[in-house]
Amino acid sequence: MWVVSLAKVEDDLWRLPPHIRDKLFAWEALIHELGMPKVRQNPGFHDEPSKGSRKGQRSIRLNRSWRAIYEELPHGQITIIEVQEVNKHDY
Repeated sequence: MWVVSLAKVEDDLWRLPPHIRDKLFAWEALIHELGMPKVRQNPGFHDEPSKGSRKGQRSIRLNRSWRAIYEELPHGQITIIEVQEVNKHDY
């Protein structure tokens, strides 16, 4: 069984735009329902490994401007590290 921890971003969740928060919760629900391997195949989240200083972490796209960074830990544990707003100037 997959467990998603939002503890590291819990204080910041209420500051996110509602539609971004809803998409993050939808991603979490899909993981509980289908498991991470199937959710990772969903092209709508653009799940991809991170590079550079974030090597070992992964990101999903919540929309064009928002990403959630997470780590997949042993035994089906997933920890959301950060939800961040990005724009083309950050690349």
